Amino acid sequence: MKHSIRYSIVVPLYDEEQNVRPLYLRIVRVMQEVNDTYQIIFVDDGSRDNTFKIISEICQKDPHVVVIRLRKNFGQTAALKAGFDYAGGDVIISMDGDLQHDPAEIPAFIAKLNEGYDIVSGWRCERRDGFLTRQLPSRAANWLLAKLSGVNLHDFGTTFKAYRREAIKDLQLYGGSHRFIPALASWSGASITEIPIKNVKREGGKSHYGLSRTITVFLDLICLKFLLDYSTKPLQFFGSLGLLSTAAGAAVGFVLVYRKFLLHVQIMVEHGPLLLTAVLLIVCGIQLISVGLLGEMISRTYYESQKKPIYSVREVKTRTILPPVMSR
Repeated sequence: MKHSIRYSIVVPLYDEEQNVRPLYLRIVRVMQEVNDTYQIIFVDDGSRDNTFKIISEICQKDPHVVVIRLRKNFGQTAALKAGFDYAGGDVIISMDGDLQHDPAEIPAFIAKLNEGYDIVSGWRCERRDGFLTRQLPSRAANWLLAKLSGVNLHDFGTTFKAYRREAIKDLQLYGGSHRFIPALASWSGASITEIPIKNVKREGGKSHYGLSRTITVFLDLICLKFLLDYSTKPLQFFGSLGLLSTAAGAAVGFVLVYRKFLLHVQIMVEHGPLLLTAVLLIVCGIQLISVGLLGEMISRTYYESQKKPIYSVREVKTRTILPPVMSR
């Protein structure tokens, strides 16, 4: 399908009344230099200040602007997903609304996409936020995410990214999974790269992120690893743990049986806790295998009912053989 809009700029907003108007002016200035069709999608994520009023006024004056107002504060992932769903451009560029992302860097993202990449992610190589509260947890999370996903990026957390529409059109985002989009897209074979971006100090307003978010990120990492490697084969994950637990319990049980019947040892007297451990390991192993089997049935039901493919096609080429021309 041919889209009449080339670029869609998606900006989630939450209480950014001080920043949204200057951000809009900077985006317009840059996109006029790009000299191609574009739209700016502002997503008001349940702001409590005058953010919605300001972007509504902008929308009335500029036909390039689309305003989406969510019923409440659903979070950045939901706001981005709403923007992605309404975006009509062949290329979708997401960025924060707090002026910490410089719109002047948008042409660099576009240039990198034109080299053939599907996703271009920003890399805040010189961060200006707190080291202990933001930088150190972020570095640890980025390192772990790169290892778990196999996507070699330095900065998964930044919202400043550019996507080809086809790379993210089928992605379902939940919770805080927007920061994992490159890892999720890598499953379908998307080519991903990164470019350094400035980490501009916030000019106005208050940051909505803190150290508490680190715990959520690490829990999301566990979920991501499972989704990337075992979403279509949960039995391999739970079954492996189950077999290991069952084998360990059986080995301990075999030793106890040997000591009971050949060495005539009073097992309950001398090895009571060990016997209980063996039984527990075997029972847990059976339960884990059962969970894996249930996961297999749920997974297959999900993919079949949703008609969701377990593969992703980059392109299809065919050579049409025309019938021979009959000579008169």
